[in-house]
Amino acid sequence: MSTTPHIRTFVLGDYQTNCFVVTATVDAGRGDPCWIVDCGFEPTPMLDAIADAGLAPTALLLTHAHPDHIAGVDAARARFGELPVWLHEAERGWLADPMLNLSALLGVPVTCAEPDHWLTGGETLTLGDTTWEVMHTPGHSPGGVVFLHRASAQAIVGDTLFAGSIGRIDFPSSNPDAMRRSLHEVLMSWPDDVTVHPGHGPATTIGRERATNPFLR
Repeated sequence: MSTTPHIRTFVLGDYQTNCFVVTATVDAGRGDPCWIVDCGFEPTPMLDAIADAGLAPTALLLTHAHPDHIAGVDAARARFGELPVWLHEAERGWLADPMLNLSALLGVPVTCAEPDHWLTGGETLTLGDTTWEVMHTPGHSPGGVVFLHRASAQAIVGDTLFAGSIGRIDFPSSNPDAMRRSLHEVLMSWPDDVTVHPGHGPATTIGRERATNPFLR
């Protein structure tokens, strides 16, 4: 029987960014490995929860490098040591450059240490007994990625798809055509029962969005 991973959501900062702690099982406890997926502004509640549970973070995965998803990277590494950080290679340099990551436009420049692992899409990553597919989904940003656990029909999709909406495509580094391909050729190829954990707002399913999301028509 395959292991069913558990995804716990933390809504962080003024932008109400969904950041995640992923464990290989729902009852993971002291000493068990976990992933942090995105780490935004004001990450203390999430980091405290990891420490209180005694979990052992083994990676910090980034769906993309906009400021509300990366502002807490250095805080996580300060708390848990030199945590490996993974980001798509299309966003090389973004963590160190407020113009690229768009935080300069907000008036609160965000910088943090550069990743030490680069994704291209097509990788598989393992957490305990669970295996996750990494898929490149540019559009909202050039290096957007999603993480799919096919066996349990769960995915973390960053700002590619929301309940009833999609990520913004009017930023200088956005690409509407790429976003259309990412939505229709990647996410809409998944079965209807896949639960989608977006970067903002409530979880949804592929089937619900296929049937009702006006941006997918």
